[in-house]
Amino acid sequence: MVKVLIVDDDPDVRDIVRYELESQGWEVSEAASGAEAGDVLKRLAPDLILLDLRLPDQDGLTIAQRLRATSNIPIIMLTGLGGDVDRIIGLEMGADDYVVKPFNPRELIARIKAVLRRSGTADAASAPTNALDHDCRSFGGWMIDLTARVLENPAGEQVSLTNAEFLLLEAFINAPKHVLSRDQLLERTRSDGGEVFDRTIDVLILRLRRKIEPNPKAPQFIRTERGAGYIFGAEVRRL
Repeated sequence: MVKVLIVDDDPDVRDIVRYELESQGWEVSEAASGAEAGDVLKRLAPDLILLDLRLPDQDGLTIAQRLRATSNIPIIMLTGLGGDVDRIIGLEMGADDYVVKPFNPRELIARIKAVLRRSGTADAASAPTNALDHDCRSFGGWMIDLTARVLENPAGEQVSLTNAEFLLLEAFINAPKHVLSRDQLLERTRSDGGEVFDRTIDVLILRLRRKIEPNPKAPQFIRTERGAGYIFGAEVRRL
């Protein structure tokens, strides 16, 4: 069963969202503040977090950044702030999607399902752990399992990626040494029904470089092709 944590200080919003989520047969937990959210997360590990941007005790962006530093649980920002700047900041802090209040309940459910589907969370419990047909690739000492959605660094340690970051890396892995335009990358990384804006890819590229590049300021893997897009310069080998 999918488990969702709603973090929002508005009880009416929580009631509406809870009703919609439980109608899908999902398990719902609630928190009205950052502190309450922290207490809930000590007791359970949700499959997805709906996080309000403005909470009475903490800033939602700060909470998202802290969560992303220790977890790859998908995060959807649920907020009344809908400007491009706010969306970009949310992405920079690790959000996987952004839903603006007032929202259409059907759209919210569609966004949640899209994020769960892209992360593999929705069917993770039923996936075989000993599958032999995993699609694994290597590049520069790194290993990525596209089936299990796992990335390991040269030391064999798992590196946590958000859904969008994983999809971006997957796009590069599937087209090494080829220039990919922003439009092509946006098409491969946006959530179903999500709005697309130019800075999205730049933000995701920055985040991914910080995780896989020895020196993000002088990238070896993801290189910028001015006026054209980006290119993954590493040799990719199928394992």
